[in-house]
Amino acid sequence: MFREMFIAIFLGFFSLHANAQAVARVGSVQITLSDFKEKYADVKKQTINPPTPEAFLEDLIRFEIGVQEAEKMKLEKNPDVKERFRQELYKALLEKEVGKTVENIKVRDAEMREYYKKNPEIRSSHILIEFKADATPEQKEIAHKRALEIYDEVKKSKRSFEELVKLYSDDSLSKSAGGDIGYQNRISVVPTYYNALAKMKEGEISGPVQTLYGFHIIKMTGQRSFQDSNQRQVRVAVFDEKRKVLFDSYFKKLGSHYQVTKDEKLIKSLK
Repeated sequence: MFREMFIAIFLGFFSLHANAQAVARVGSVQITLSDFKEKYADVKKQTINPPTPEAFLEDLIRFEIGVQEAEKMKLEKNPDVKERFRQELYKALLEKEVGKTVENIKVRDAEMREYYKKNPEIRSSHILIEFKADATPEQKEIAHKRALEIYDEVKKSKRSFEELVKLYSDDSLSKSAGGDIGYQNRISVVPTYYNALAKMKEGEISGPVQTLYGFHIIKMTGQRSFQDSNQRQVRVAVFDEKRKVLFDSYFKKLGSHYQVTKDEKLIKSLK
């Protein structure tokens, strides 16, 4: 208690000379009182249990020691450090140029409802015929053939879809639940799965749908109303769409000042 009172008195006494006073020096670098107070005020705003001024000052000293040591080791020339610096520059640019505009984005209830009409939360069950991420075209073809055979069995069988899931599905997570993966939205599942699901009616079963995980035989089992949906997620999705429009507009304008070329043939070879 006495130590904290002393530090408070110390800071108060020197506050009139903030620009000239240094609370600490690390080599040739000084940590000024004004810089300390500004950073400490930020920390106190961001946490309900801030460090004491003394502990925070120690953190600033350690930071400065670390930076100076990194500079001695010339870590700024390290490729990984350079890349992180470039990423920070990119984030700083966005914050400066469009940060305030993004902060002022408003999401209206009508916009959420309109979005949800096109992107509802849909429940489904599936049978997964898996192939590995590095599967060859021949291995994928074998998996596809098996998926078609299982799909024919599903259409003809008198057994329930849930029973057939337990017989055939490679998805160990949903297998015990009869293939049920719950309600999903456009963001929570891969696009090809959701796009196929969105075209189906309740109770309908689709033919094999390919994703990066394998081939899926999908049964559509339900759709939530807007009132019952996860509206926080819907709001976030609408916000993200509006933010994307801002970013697209900004980079379209900015990009007009730069020459950009693409090797379309090489790009296609990556798929």
